[in-house]
Amino acid sequence: MHSETPRTPVARPLYTPQERQRRDATVWTLVQGVLAPVQFLIFLVSLVLVLRFLLTGEGQGAAIASVVVKTLALYAIMVTGCIWEKVVFGRYLFAPAFYWEDVFSMAVLALHSAYLLSLWLGLLSPQGLMLLALAAYAAYVINAAQFLLKLRAARLQQSDDIRAHGPSGAAA
Repeated sequence: MHSETPRTPVARPLYTPQERQRRDATVWTLVQGVLAPVQFLIFLVSLVLVLRFLLTGEGQGAAIASVVVKTLALYAIMVTGCIWEKVVFGRYLFAPAFYWEDVFSMAVLALHSAYLLSLWLGLLSPQGLMLLALAAYAAYVINAAQFLLKLRAARLQQSDDIRAHGPSGAAA
């Protein structure tokens, strides 16, 4: 009977040094850094308008328009995010470092797109549209949390790398 010492798997760092260099050098990192909080602010305003309509029946037009604007902001961040991922990781979607975030982003995109399709084709009542928007928003919040956790992990990795190798990346 062999007794083996269990090995702790070594996790792949979020970014290789080359990927981190490409991330820091591309304008798409700044674009994502600007669009993400803008989209979040649009989401907050829209959420208030949607909830107001659902609770009072008032402001239907503003609520509907706000979800359309939120969806357009989502499309903008998705397209630019794909470009960012291509520059940093060499593929437009599903890079290993962001695989599950991208998978869940597809669900977020599908729910927001279903809202637009339902609005355009008149498939749902105004209340139904707002409930669909809330489902899309719940998925968006989960996805945003995924990305925030990934951003935190990247910062922690970078701090660890600096402590281990110094700011230049060379072994100390």
